[in-house]
Amino acid sequence: MTAAVTVRPVQPEDYAAWRPPWDGYNAFYGRFGATALPEHINATTWQRLLDPAEPVFCLVAHDAADGKIFGLAHYLFHRSTTRIDPICYLSDLYTYEAARGRGVGRALIDAVYSAARAAKASRVYWQTYETNTTARLLYDKMAKHHGSIVYSQEL
Repeated sequence: MTAAVTVRPVQPEDYAAWRPPWDGYNAFYGRFGATALPEHINATTWQRLLDPAEPVFCLVAHDAADGKIFGLAHYLFHRSTTRIDPICYLSDLYTYEAARGRGVGRALIDAVYSAARAAKASRVYWQTYETNTTARLLYDKMAKHHGSIVYSQEL
């Protein structure tokens, strides 16, 4: 990455460039074990990201000079029982390893913050593994960790 980081909403023609970081993100978190996400999930996710009726969105970071995508952020808005305004969940954030430490993650988070402000959201939050020390170096500068522990149950 030699040029400035540019962040923009994903476009329908970005599918081929979106898939590698999306697959990289899922591999990093070990989703579905050693196999990739089932193709119907990838297809549905892509459709949702492009559907204006869906509350889920995608931003991509790319090299301003050549347009090559090297990071993504998926986020969504939802209601809360403790706030009137919607809140924003930063669901997925990923940058290629070669682009880390160069402001890509920060640019993506800042762009999500901007989108959340525009949507009149009162909060942005996200989760990561406790062991994701590289990302947490950035996250600790951009948000407050409240010490939550996440529980989940597959149904």
